[in-house]
Amino acid sequence: MQTKKTYTVQDATKKLEHYCAYQERCHKEVRQKLETMYMIPEAIDVIIVYLLEHNFLNEARFAKAFASGKLRIKHWGRRRITFELKKKDIGKVNINQALEALDDAEYMDIFNDLANKKVNTIKETNVYKKRKKLIDYLIYRGWESHLVYDKANELIL
Repeated sequence: MQTKKTYTVQDATKKLEHYCAYQERCHKEVRQKLETMYMIPEAIDVIIVYLLEHNFLNEARFAKAFASGKLRIKHWGRRRITFELKKKDIGKVNINQALEALDDAEYMDIFNDLANKKVNTIKETNVYKKRKKLIDYLIYRGWESHLVYDKANELIL
């Protein structure tokens, strides 16, 4: 039978310092990590307060890093980024700040590149079906519908 490893508050705090220093984390991820370490709720609260006070945990910084990373790496639009941040229990203010921090020119460049690459990979010959495939793809990626429809009409005649 496997016994579960137990941690003192100090050990868990050190482990979580490394966890948060490795990459930006949100409160929810840290809480889940502590729960998998079988920490009691009181200890979880103490550790989270410590991490906040020592700037290992910062929700605004996390939201900005998350938004810019998902835009640049996964090519997600603002709607998908907002949805994913809400799933992580990030507040509206932090979400809005993160979205405002995105560079509009870079945002549009990524959107245009993504749309142009995708339209060239769609093998459909029927214009309406081809347009629908492009629109569905871009909407799924979280791009705003007015951008998507304008782009689809521009690229597929």
